[in-house]
Amino acid sequence: MKLGFIGFGEVAYELSMGFKSEGIKDIVAYDPMKEDPQFGPLVQERSVGASVNLLSTPGEVVCAADVVISAVPGSRALQAAESILANLNEHKIYADVSTSSPTTKAKIAEILAPTGAAFVDGALMGGLTLQRHKVPTLVSGSGASKFIEWMAPCHMNLEKVSDKAGDAIAVKLVRSIYMKGVATLEVEMLEAASKLKVEELVVNSISDTSDAKPFRDMMNFLVTASAVHAERQSHEMADCMAMLRDLNIMPTMTEATMKKMTWLADKKLKEKFQGKAPARWQDVVQAWEDE
Repeated sequence: MKLGFIGFGEVAYELSMGFKSEGIKDIVAYDPMKEDPQFGPLVQERSVGASVNLLSTPGEVVCAADVVISAVPGSRALQAAESILANLNEHKIYADVSTSSPTTKAKIAEILAPTGAAFVDGALMGGLTLQRHKVPTLVSGSGASKFIEWMAPCHMNLEKVSDKAGDAIAVKLVRSIYMKGVATLEVEMLEAASKLKVEELVVNSISDTSDAKPFRDMMNFLVTASAVHAERQSHEMADCMAMLRDLNIMPTMTEATMKKMTWLADKKLKEKFQGKAPARWQDVVQAWEDE
């Protein structure tokens, strides 16, 4: 089996290093930055380190490889697929591991269908630097099962979601709502804490709370409690916003939290649950869906 990459940035490089450790030697790639004065040397250095042969066009990669992995920025995923349509056929697998939208993944599947190539919507769900090709990866689309079968000798950590392109990346994007949201909440919290010179006090307090329970238990506690206390919590966040503005800090995430708490309060869940937090977060979700 021969592997090819469209785009040879960090993602493709780390995956290639992993495949190299599995003894896979036939890897080719195309990257438009190969001759770039600023980034070209890095692309070349990485290709040598991963034993990857850089080719001149994306079409050459498709012709040389059995499995083509598109690892371009999400904004260029559709364009990358369009550039190699003439070279695809029923003997090829085209896997897109970009972080693009479910709609984009579905569009790629649509335009690839007439070529007969199997399409894989891939979603990398962890850090590549340590895990490389064994990073947990969700796959969906017409080629998901075939991709899992073909890549088995490489010991990739693949899990099929469905045969529908877009389903895999949707899971990653929903996860990102939390992961990126937490990161930006932490930034906003640290902005205020550093101005008030209370960083250690605040971080230690949050750590004590978050470390007290596993994630699932903590999420259940927070969601069920907010179901009955959302109105009070929304007022608390309004006070937080006022404090941040006094500190000349833009309350971006705090305002968003207040708005979501107001949305939750408007669902009148406190009345529905008679002022008592329900046992499960699923009960809260069902209650707002029934509104």
